[in-house]
Amino acid sequence: MKQIATSLLLLAFLSWPALAQNQPAENPKQSATSGPELSQDQVRNFIREAAEKDIENDKKQRDYTYIQREEEHKLDGKGQVKSSESRTYEIMVLYEEPVRKLIAKDDKPLSDNDARKEDEKVQKIIQKRKNESDGDRRKRLEKQEKDREEGRQFVKEIADAYTFRFTGKENLGGRETLVIDGDPRPGYEPHMKDAKFLPKFRFRVWLDQAEKQWVKMDIQCIDTVSVGLFLLRVHKGSNIQIEQVRVNDEIWLPAQVTWTASARVLLVKHVRLRGVAEFSEYRKFTADTSTTYQSPP
Repeated sequence: MKQIATSLLLLAFLSWPALAQNQPAENPKQSATSGPELSQDQVRNFIREAAEKDIENDKKQRDYTYIQREEEHKLDGKGQVKSSESRTYEIMVLYEEPVRKLIAKDDKPLSDNDARKEDEKVQKIIQKRKNESDGDRRKRLEKQEKDREEGRQFVKEIADAYTFRFTGKENLGGRETLVIDGDPRPGYEPHMKDAKFLPKFRFRVWLDQAEKQWVKMDIQCIDTVSVGLFLLRVHKGSNIQIEQVRVNDEIWLPAQVTWTASARVLLVKHVRLRGVAEFSEYRKFTADTSTTYQSPP
């Protein structure tokens, strides 16, 4: 993904589960059947529980390899496609960390030279981890746990940053879901640095009623978001939708992410993008595959 799409995705995941309403915002009950009303506290507890489970899903995802295909379209001022490109990656786990290996461009296998370069990158990572001292490994794992704990603290901010509204129930893929809308709460003061982005988004989330896992998120940017010092500004109306699927009857993992973005880079270049990322071929790896990698012949 390019910088703008990556930044928009980052903001979306930072603002879990800040789901936007992608046009059905005026009358959200049109897409969901009515049901008993839930109180603000009940909905807030559902959100907290789902977000905590999402953090655990992220941890378990490190046990899986998969294929990730990203497609991006550059748009002109009228919203017409000017150019398109796609990249396909194999995501593997090496020494407790995910590693992306590019395997195709525009749905065509890499040239022998490019494939060799990708293999060399993977081998460098393996060598680096093989030579890692016990102290360095401990620091790396401690940082991972610190990041997860910060994620848990961020969840608490999210639950306090929004006014929630239960709009009904909807069947998605054969699963009964609770449909919840969230709007920034007036007077909210963020405690964490990243939480300052939360008032810039509104959302809709579909929560699996049985498991309290989120199945789908629809996030909309409702005000300009500045990333870095004059580096990037994501404009109002940018949107991202994320769908998850249950894998191996034990974990919920991404199935598809779609986005549209309007942004200005370095306050000069105005760009419009539309894209999709698809995730497939989830496979749980064994201890051997987590620490070894063989280059193709």
